[in-house]
Amino acid sequence: QFVESGGGLVQPGESLRLSCTASLMRVRDYTIGWFRRVPGQEYEGVSCISVNDVRPYYSDAVKGRFTISRDSAKNTVYLEMNNLKPEDTGTYYCAASFSAPPETVCVYYDGVTGSWGQGTQVTVSS
Repeated sequence: QFVESGGGLVQPGESLRLSCTASLMRVRDYTIGWFRRVPGQEYEGVSCISVNDVRPYYSDAVKGRFTISRDSAKNTVYLEMNNLKPEDTGTYYCAASFSAPPETVCVYYDGVTGSWGQGTQVTVSS
């Protein structure tokens, strides 16, 4: 359903832009979220964007550093990650929810459908 890309190994303070391209669905019709997972932990909602792109949700850990955006023409959602920190390390995945608000999608997986994709690995280390 989603193909995530753009991850890599970076040093603290550097930036990355992740991409999440959808197939078999239109990203403009769904609330789309970026989730992070580290081994042994649950998926953590990082940022979610609603259908009308108003008031996206950001977790406290990334607020002010990450920006989520959508390009409907490319059927892709992006996550611009600036001033990366070692605690941002993890595998990043996309998920979709039909009509639930961004905060409930990110915090409670509200309405999240489908299975997780392969994700993209982000490693922040000096």
